[in-house]
Amino acid sequence: PAAPATPFVAPVIDDTAALPGPRQPIFFRHDIHAGQDEIPCQYCHNTVTVSSEPGIPSLQTCMGCHLIISGTTPSHRAEITKVRTAWSERKPPEWLRVFWLPQFARFPHSRHIKALGQDGCTLCHGDVARMPQIAQPKESTLLMGWCIRCHVERAVSRDCTVCHY
Repeated sequence: PAAPATPFVAPVIDDTAALPGPRQPIFFRHDIHAGQDEIPCQYCHNTVTVSSEPGIPSLQTCMGCHLIISGTTPSHRAEITKVRTAWSERKPPEWLRVFWLPQFARFPHSRHIKALGQDGCTLCHGDVARMPQIAQPKESTLLMGWCIRCHVERAVSRDCTVCHY
């Protein structure tokens, strides 16, 4: 039998200045949540299977864990304190959008998750389970040619009205 894989342990990051992607109001660590703790994308982005948008998780979702979990380092505790403060003040963070499509293009997340499964997220978003801070991967341009290539590879419709309506 094969030896069990070594579990992923997210690195400690004290300086976020060199990380790609926009600085968010709370340094949310996808590499800790999705990578180290193996929380499925759909736990937090729970509307992705039924909506065109994946949805930003509510503070209530965050507080489901962070009423109890306080973090293992001073920097983790500081970020969790920001979550708890936002919850108590009833002021959700104003997250900065990372992935953009032109207004004339539609990307129904639910349809893509249905066709590609839960692992389909990585095709556009990259391996977020290894990203301390979310940034659009260079290989995921989200430009029309990139999307068409994906449709050709999977032998699905390339009719213009699929994405432009």
